[in-house]
Amino acid sequence: MQTDAHTAQPKQLGQVLIAKGILSEDQLRIALLEHSKSGLPVGKLLVALGFVTETTLRDALSESLGKQSIDLTAAIIDPAALSLVPHDLAKRHRLLPLDYDSEHKRLTLAVADINDIVAIDRVQSLLPPFTEVDTILAAETEIDGAIDHAYGYELSIDGILHEIETGEIDLRSLQMAANEYSQPVVRLIDALLTDAVKRDASDIHFEPENGFLRIRYRIDGMLRQVRSLHQTYWPAMAVRIKVMCGMDIAEMRAPQDGRISLNMRGRPIDFRASSQPTIHGENIVLRILDRQKGLMPLDKLGLAEQQLDLLKRMIARPEGIILVTGPTGSGKTTTLYSVLNDINSESINIMTLEDPVEYPMARVRQTSLAEAVKLDFANGIRSMMRQDPDVILVGEIRDPETAEMALRAAMTGHQVYATLHTSTAIGAIPRLLDIGVLPDIMAGNIIGIVAQRLVRRLCPHCKIPGTADPREVRLLGAGTPSPTFFRAGGCTKCDFQGYRGRLAIMEILRINSDIDEVIARRGSTREIRALAEQQGFVSLAEDGIRRVLDGSTSLEELVRVVDLTDRM
Repeated sequence: MQTDAHTAQPKQLGQVLIAKGILSEDQLRIALLEHSKSGLPVGKLLVALGFVTETTLRDALSESLGKQSIDLTAAIIDPAALSLVPHDLAKRHRLLPLDYDSEHKRLTLAVADINDIVAIDRVQSLLPPFTEVDTILAAETEIDGAIDHAYGYELSIDGILHEIETGEIDLRSLQMAANEYSQPVVRLIDALLTDAVKRDASDIHFEPENGFLRIRYRIDGMLRQVRSLHQTYWPAMAVRIKVMCGMDIAEMRAPQDGRISLNMRGRPIDFRASSQPTIHGENIVLRILDRQKGLMPLDKLGLAEQQLDLLKRMIARPEGIILVTGPTGSGKTTTLYSVLNDINSESINIMTLEDPVEYPMARVRQTSLAEAVKLDFANGIRSMMRQDPDVILVGEIRDPETAEMALRAAMTGHQVYATLHTSTAIGAIPRLLDIGVLPDIMAGNIIGIVAQRLVRRLCPHCKIPGTADPREVRLLGAGTPSPTFFRAGGCTKCDFQGYRGRLAIMEILRINSDIDEVIARRGSTREIRALAEQQGFVSLAEDGIRRVLDGSTSLEELVRVVDLTDRM
């Protein structure tokens, strides 16, 4: 006999709902009495009696069973997953394939009944050998509706494009919520978003040209063209993106910003959208914010043991400011979030001021400047100081007021983290002087400065071992006459790029009393560097060369990202 997740420990489910204040003891008693008479699952009875909604029940069940739940109304479905499970099986057992990860052989299923082992076994028997099945709880009615949509329409990019070519697009119906899935443009945008997330893109660029639309993904920091579509497709696509982002669809001559939150690959993924008018029409860029990738443990950042120890010692200082520097897209936010995640606990109050907030974090009070009215970084720090913070994160120091307020917070016993746009760790000191910070205020209040870059990681499946030529030996400065290192190859696993994923290279400058003294008397950067090197300072170039020699990246990639000209 089929068991139902709603029947599993009905009292426990009821207690969860009572503890949340959603259900009363009397209502649970009524449902349990009905359950004993009819044998129907308690969860279904609670919904039928009107005591709870299906969404509330789904979330309570997920907590009771310790299983993840999903809102299918904002979910995007992977066509590859659908092709593995027949429509009649999905309909009969109320399950919906959400995502198929072919590399790790994992299928994610949304199910109404977590204990329906028969259904999961049936699905397993249809899958390629050694494929794992992950289940996520979803509301029954949501699954029914999503099955009708997913199996009723074409979901692959090529299939949808063929559908658009053979039919007409009604722009007005795109703006209507009713059965929007019937519109191929709606499915085309969903399919492109799914494709970009699957390929680990960080941005999607929709670029109208004279006669065609170019679509590019930024993968591992490099833009890659994936599609060229006829220009007639773009007006409807732009309308759909703007409807999803909450932008004004009638406004085409002024820049706009928006945000989309969707469930993809069984987890929430946010997209930050920006439109910009150009001579050929509106250019739209979507930044993909995947929370799972945004939060990394400190020991997974790829730091050498000595660097990790140095960073941990800096974080342990109770007051002062830690600066993270580097150009846009160098992973500064990920590093700062990793640090905050490491120190995040119930005993401290962490507050952040960002423009805008990229990844929500539990227990951290996050303020987005983009959404806060009449608030800049300087005023934001001033108001945050009245909120009894222990740790403050300032998105960016870009003017004298913000720098002064951040340092004042550091001087009054707070631990402050901030980003600054400079190319090196030592370069942050003249930059602060240039902004207008007095050297004697800097001295004693800066804990340390981290400068970082992101380099592409060599694909482990196709990297080619090679021997360095005399020029490369000079750049590497290695002790051996011709060190062995790896070059980029190209295979199906890395899309013939030779690289897959990225890693951070860092230089960490810990400010001690000797360096403070040099800063206080406005010493030159050369003097600071000489003193830091005496104390074991490892530069970006040296850390990058460590990653070249251990086979993580190539010398060509390091030269692209870090200036090695002084070694030539």
